Amino acid sequence: MKLKYGLSTLLAVSFTLPLSAQTMETLTLYTSQPNKDAQLTVDAFEKQNPDIKVDWVRDGTTKLMTKLRAELSSGVVKPDVLLIADSVTMESMVVDDYLYAYNSPFKKDYEPALYNEKGFYYGTKLITTGIVRHSRAPERPLDWHDLAHAEYRNQVAMPSPLYSGAALIHLATLTEDNGLGWHYYEQLHTNKVMAQGGNGGVLKAVSSGSKPYGVIVDFLAIREAKKGSPIEFIFPKTGVSMVTEPVAIMKGSKNKEAAKRFVDFVLSKQGQQLVLDQGYLPARSDMPVPDGFPSRAEIKLMPFNAAKTLENNAVNKARFSAIFEG
Repeated sequence: MKLKYGLSTLLAVSFTLPLSAQTMETLTLYTSQPNKDAQLTVDAFEKQNPDIKVDWVRDGTTKLMTKLRAELSSGVVKPDVLLIADSVTMESMVVDDYLYAYNSPFKKDYEPALYNEKGFYYGTKLITTGIVRHSRAPERPLDWHDLAHAEYRNQVAMPSPLYSGAALIHLATLTEDNGLGWHYYEQLHTNKVMAQGGNGGVLKAVSSGSKPYGVIVDFLAIREAKKGSPIEFIFPKTGVSMVTEPVAIMKGSKNKEAAKRFVDFVLSKQGQQLVLDQGYLPARSDMPVPDGFPSRAEIKLMPFNAAKTLENNAVNKARFSAIFEG
């Protein structure tokens, strides 16, 4: 009797539980998004997918990938999904056969340059690098070449590609441009451009007035200008380099259907609206731009090859060091 009572009680309890509680899946996300953005992304996804719970781990891309590769070398696949800063890092995962090819139905809404042709990863936003200027600066640079002119001598700060991933992509993009190339970086060095640290250091230098001009990612400068900082962000005429914060599914994921739903969510209009609300430029070209940005027609994206950049990373770093530190 006691056994029957126990079983019937358990059955009664199980039938009173919500269906979602009985079938809840757990998805593990590794991301380099800022904590606030990551939480907003997870909350919005879980609201649309109440049968999926997301556990997420956040760190800078370099530290996160060091952690992930250590786990993978031990035969452990913890994350189902990656949402990290740049496509070059994703390319390294493709080369090492760690990613799962997924043909998202939302692929048609994106420019081919923003995703891997086999579906290993998809860009979710456009974080471009351009020029920041202090409002009291005497000149107003409109293109990259301006920063190499005599009137900008010892007046420009830029992040180092030896420290910043976005700066390394920027270096690869500009040095592949026929009108710029490595000669441009040699000119910058001759013009005493200060290359050190990351984008945050450039923002501090220009907003404080210690350097009137700088090279920086768009949202940092535009956000600070909206808060009242005496700076402006300029999209150069030749074009801007871009970091796309791609999303990808791990080949070893045991929750691929849930992972596909996460990828589809961030690529959907609802997911891209979230990108817009967070103050970034959505990767979908049919979305508006954030406050403080010019129209999409005024933003020229420079060509970029992630696979080639990955192949040339060590050489590019060495050549930059020879110019700026030699």
